Amino acid sequence: MATDLHGAVTVQGLTRSFDGRPVVDGLDLTLRAGQFTALLGHSGCGKSTLLRILAGLDREVSGTVLVPRRRAVAFQAPRLMPWKKVWRNVLLGLPGKPDRAVAERALAEVGLGHRSGAWPKTLSGGEAQRASLARALVRDPDLLLLDEPFGALDALTRIKAQRLVAELWRRRGCTVLLVTHDVDEALLLADRALVMRDGVIAYDTAVDLDRPRSPGDPALAALRARLLAELGVSEAELASTTTS
Repeated sequence: MATDLHGAVTVQGLTRSFDGRPVVDGLDLTLRAGQFTALLGHSGCGKSTLLRILAGLDREVSGTVLVPRRRAVAFQAPRLMPWKKVWRNVLLGLPGKPDRAVAERALAEVGLGHRSGAWPKTLSGGEAQRASLARALVRDPDLLLLDEPFGALDALTRIKAQRLVAELWRRRGCTVLLVTHDVDEALLLADRALVMRDGVIAYDTAVDLDRPRSPGDPALAALRARLLAELGVSEAELASTTTS
């Protein structure tokens, strides 16, 4: 149910099943207004299902879901309509007939104002993702939902996109829920990290560290090790995966 909660989220006893199998199973979750939360978990644990429910894209659920009326979502795939120019993609789905200036303000905020009249096929991967973010921001959301929005980007573009999202969050002060597989990304961006397992929130920790954050910070390293342990991954296994 959408409410005037101004960013706060309350979920109680949420269950979503597919073919009789619960993917989200009696989940409880509260997000404080203005908080940046990262949601981690293995593929199939229910992360994206939960995000779609909070976005209002999946309503075949039981339990209580209270979310702000003003919310927006950005997915891993930018999902831009190739037959519409970038600025028209940004306005897609907005009520009424907002003019181009509305889109251009949002595009300028993500550093893409100079590409407002371009066709989507001419954008780089990073530019397309920024256009997707502009489409979310133009809705002035109290709740911004991000479903692995950096997953398809190369390493350098991903770093730039992460910095952009961090800056947008600081500037706007909206509540953010980021679904990610990347522990380092979660610790870089979030002030709270959750691990989802078997359809529920299995682990919940604050990331109460000064920004900008350094990988060499012992406190960050300890949090990283704990999150990896909750995900069933050791540091040695992760190192062998990234170097192979």
